[in-house]
Amino acid sequence: MAGIIRSTLAGRNAVALLTQKSVDVTCFRYASSNRVKRIKKPEITNRDANQAKAAAMRAEAEEQSLLYEGKRFESVAQSLSARGYLRAIKPYTPPENVAKQVLKLAKENGLTDARKPFGGMEKKFAFLSACGKALGHWVPNSMLHEVQTVEDATIFYQTPIDTRLPLDAIRSVELPENLHIQQDYVRFHPETDTMFGGKSAFPKSSTVVTGLKYKQKYRGHEAKKSWP
Repeated sequence: MAGIIRSTLAGRNAVALLTQKSVDVTCFRYASSNRVKRIKKPEITNRDANQAKAAAMRAEAEEQSLLYEGKRFESVAQSLSARGYLRAIKPYTPPENVAKQVLKLAKENGLTDARKPFGGMEKKFAFLSACGKALGHWVPNSMLHEVQTVEDATIFYQTPIDTRLPLDAIRSVELPENLHIQQDYVRFHPETDTMFGGKSAFPKSSTVVTGLKYKQKYRGHEAKKSWP
């Protein structure tokens, strides 16, 4: 009986020892797999090739910036021309020789290079004042910082300003044959529309003119109500 007990205890100890070894081996395996890997050193590349590529990229960026500078004020002038009717400014039609006039005024004020920025605020003020007096058209305060060269001023004075509403501007446009735009309103009045005995298709609807400007142009009509 004592021999059986000893053999059983010995078996249990052997199983516990094997289990502990397997756990230790598993932990060691996971620890080795999660170990921090070494950082690879960057490879040394061709320095001259990289410098040449960087110089080409800088040259391309400078070219794009110069192209943008050339179109900068042109886009501002086009925006002013397209939205002129929304601004409190006077209409302007550029003369045929406006570019020659601007260049002449620039030379009179000591500005010989059209693309060179103004030498100072006094020269800029004298030049733009002379242009405004000669052409009757002044640069708005919101655009003074945009006019940096004589070329910018030339573009500004070559841009027409139309202050008419788009609906009024259509009057001077030749429309296609299948398109007709009725410029004036059509309002019913029983005294003038007598085709059906002065009766309207909407007998209970009134056509009241409330604006002071259009009261003199259109007659209002208040429909009679049977109720309330």
